[in-house]
Amino acid sequence: MKLIAAIIKPFKLDDVREALSGIGVRGMTVTEVKGFGRQKGHTELYRGAEYVVDFQPKVKLEVAVDDALLDRALEAITTSANTGNVGDGKVFVATLEDATRIRTGETGPEAL
Repeated sequence: MKLIAAIIKPFKLDDVREALSGIGVRGMTVTEVKGFGRQKGHTELYRGAEYVVDFQPKVKLEVAVDDALLDRALEAITTSANTGNVGDGKVFVATLEDATRIRTGETGPEAL
């Protein structure tokens, strides 16, 4: 099993969710986050005062998938989240040792 963590632009969330649902991913966790990378910050004007916004609003999407679904899930995320612009995001993959469904006690891939 693998844990995919993707940092994407907020307006691409629905596209990514639909793409993952289309390949059989049954659940995900979404968190609103802020950060920066190569996109860096930008300046904004508020009530006549200029200030620097260092952190960009992003969405962190976490999905646990079986190894057999990993390549298709990565393709779905990268294709649907891509705008071709700086700041599209990153995708991280980590090995997931175990998972347990609390309600039924199922473990491993069955718990996903």
